[in-house]
Amino acid sequence: MGPRRRRTGHDWKVLAESCAALLERVPELVDEHLRQLTEHSPVYGQVIPYDQQWREVEEAMRIGIGTISAPRGSPRRDLEYAEDAGRRRAQQGLPLELLVHAYRSAGYLVWDALLEGAGGQEPQRLGVLMRSATLVWSAIDAQAAVASEAYRATEMELRRRTDEQLQALLDALLDGQESPGLAARAAAGLDLPERGAYAVVVLRADRRDPREAFHRPLRGAGYRFVWRMRADQEVGVVLLGPDQGLDAVARALSGRCSGAGGISPVVPGLAELGRARRLAELALRTCPPDTSEVVRLDQRMPTALVVSQPELANRLVSSVFGALVGLEPADREVLLETLDVWLTCEGSAGRAAGRLYCHRNTVFNRLRRLEQLTSRSLARPRDLIEMTLALDAYRLSGPAGVLEDATRLTGSGG
Repeated sequence: MGPRRRRTGHDWKVLAESCAALLERVPELVDEHLRQLTEHSPVYGQVIPYDQQWREVEEAMRIGIGTISAPRGSPRRDLEYAEDAGRRRAQQGLPLELLVHAYRSAGYLVWDALLEGAGGQEPQRLGVLMRSATLVWSAIDAQAAVASEAYRATEMELRRRTDEQLQALLDALLDGQESPGLAARAAAGLDLPERGAYAVVVLRADRRDPREAFHRPLRGAGYRFVWRMRADQEVGVVLLGPDQGLDAVARALSGRCSGAGGISPVVPGLAELGRARRLAELALRTCPPDTSEVVRLDQRMPTALVVSQPELANRLVSSVFGALVGLEPADREVLLETLDVWLTCEGSAGRAAGRLYCHRNTVFNRLRRLEQLTSRSLARPRDLIEMTLALDAYRLSGPAGVLEDATRLTGSGG
């Protein structure tokens, strides 16, 4: 705001007389100011009605001119008015640069009018005004600075409220709420089509600080993401282009996630996001705790059936692998790891042996032992399905004691 320049009694009297004379010219100065603003940008007239602009500019000029000639230590009404004006212009949507330009333009107009009024009088009056230039422009700069600060604060508050409203709309859609016009309001606020090819991505967020900015691709080749952070996960709504599928989404996220993720099937519009979010969460549940892959539900359907019924999954583990309870934990893990790798290698004992760093006969021996303990044959399709699903359930259960728990649940294991 700058200190006021020290003035002699004579200087103050001359400045006060000049300002008093200038107050009589305020209406014509307001007309000229608004003309200049409209010439500079038509946005002024589009945002604020002319009559309202005229009244506000007149009041601001009168207060500003009075501030220039006010005694030292007088209340700064001009700054109070500038603060209110900054808030109003932010609420009305006038760009900040136009607000600042309006203050500068008014300052030049008032200063030129002051000099013009003194030009036809004795030269010493003009000298007094020139010595007051620092004071005048300091006041104008202070007004512009206060108005800008109030504008930015109001703009941030408005943006926060808008973000909260949009997040509430997105949450309502993701929670599956049914409300008339909800999808249409969300589409308008989020700049998304109400109908379109959508999918939902759910990512584990427990491996990172939720306060950190999470940089995801907002737009890609044919797709667009809108993200929402929740307590223990990040949910992304994906709008797919006509030539893009879910594989592109999985590729876009691979390597950018610290934890696992699940992708829902495609749904036809925003109103279906609640169902898509539940299916994406189900896909995420098919991922073991220590993985970081992003998986599609339509490629994990059998495992999804298992995790969607935890009690039945425990019974399946007990029924198939119950006989393994009596083994040493390390021995049990070797047998189950061999089965897992053999399945991953599509039944190739040679490839499985390479991954397990053992002889292929060792793989065969372990699998035969597992068949004996489970009373099942990997050559029979139904037995193979049971063992595969039971292995998925076992791997996704987490605790090492799942077999013991499942056996206690069923009472025997058979």
